Amino acid sequence: MKKILLVSSIFLLSYYHFAQQSNNMRLLANLNEHSADGQYSACWGYTASNGREYAILGCGMGTSFVDITDTNNIHEVEYLPGLNLFSCCREMKTYSHYCYVVADGIPSGLQIIDLQYLPDSVRLVNTFFFQGFTRGHTIQVEQGKPYLYICAGDYNIGGLFILDLSIDPINPIKRGEWETWVVHDCRVINDTIFACNIYNPPGTISVIDGTDKNNLLTIASWENLPQPGPHNIALTEDRRFAFVSDEIGGNPRLLKIWNITDINNTVKIAEWQPTGITTSIIHNVELYKNYLFAAHYTAGLRVIDVSNPYAPVEAAWYDTYPQDNGFTFNGCWGAYIFASEKIIASDRETGLYVFKTNFPLSNFPPSNPGNFSLKQNYPNPFNSSTKIEIDLPYNQYITLKLYDAAGKQVLTLLDGFMSKGTMIVNFDASNLPSGIYFYMLAAGNYTESRKMAFVK
Repeated sequence: MKKILLVSSIFLLSYYHFAQQSNNMRLLANLNEHSADGQYSACWGYTASNGREYAILGCGMGTSFVDITDTNNIHEVEYLPGLNLFSCCREMKTYSHYCYVVADGIPSGLQIIDLQYLPDSVRLVNTFFFQGFTRGHTIQVEQGKPYLYICAGDYNIGGLFILDLSIDPINPIKRGEWETWVVHDCRVINDTIFACNIYNPPGTISVIDGTDKNNLLTIASWENLPQPGPHNIALTEDRRFAFVSDEIGGNPRLLKIWNITDINNTVKIAEWQPTGITTSIIHNVELYKNYLFAAHYTAGLRVIDVSNPYAPVEAAWYDTYPQDNGFTFNGCWGAYIFASEKIIASDRETGLYVFKTNFPLSNFPPSNPGNFSLKQNYPNPFNSSTKIEIDLPYNQYITLKLYDAAGKQVLTLLDGFMSKGTMIVNFDASNLPSGIYFYMLAAGNYTESRKMAFVK
């Protein structure tokens, strides 16, 4: 079936669909055993070689290891105190059968914990320091690679440095560092580091080549505008899209989505906040398949369908802090998703939560680019109007956007759910100046763009 859509630079087709259904996420368990220590902070997960699943929870004065394999009987296996008396922030990551924990208290060092003795116990095997380093604020690891990236803290100006685990994971070797600006957190993919400079210069994401672990080189940077204060970042595996959370700055504090295909010309394609809530502060984000899990402090854990990054849709939520949706740093801190699709989240006041969504996280539309087709506009060049033909193999939420030669978005030509088949968009450009333009189709995981020439 062929559909004809009329579009002009004055009238734009725009249809938004939001789904906010509290019953799309169900609570399986909640454990709150260490609130007397002070507020909780980060959480992470570990799956043992025998398939048992463990939540790792940062507490005010230590780290809790919780067996969540049987959600009817979740229980703490062990609690390891930190070196300092209290820390407002405790973060952790795993590599092999080790857990690495940093904290903001002085001194904290890097706690290295052996997990191979689970389900019976865990063992602290080292508390690592080197000259100038006594604490860290956040920690990252690139999946499957033996390197830790420790951010902020008290070393140098609080950028980031790398610890090499490849020779001895209990006794790391310090490699290179990047100290251009303060790094609040980072994400690493294909040996490329995306660093969130929460304060500098101001609110910049820096892209750093980490191929040579002893010599880190800045590639590019961009500001997370408007009101930038980038705290955390998640990236698609193909490094085409970045999801950045702003923890400081103005109100509201938004999730910002960037097309970073050209790292020297990043384009912000969307902003997001919980449906109907403008006061809650976004914190940490984790991407699992086509869903972004946003710990949104007083608004709780929010699950966002980003199969079309140009049009994020809220798919599920659970409010771990039902008291209010205030502009405070109380509530949900972070989340982690297991391969079993169990979800854990940490709440500052009430501890560990275990969830599942009421839909499979692995169930998303096929992403074979060959199923879609964005044709060259005709005529091209054109002097007033032109036609753009699109083929869709199934019903799909799509966007069709127009950009000028400098990469600035000019118009949104389509934004909504479209039925499968062939559609033709009649585009009237008479209100635009002559020049070269690009039109981009985004449909699920598929994007394609083409160039057109408008001559009055």
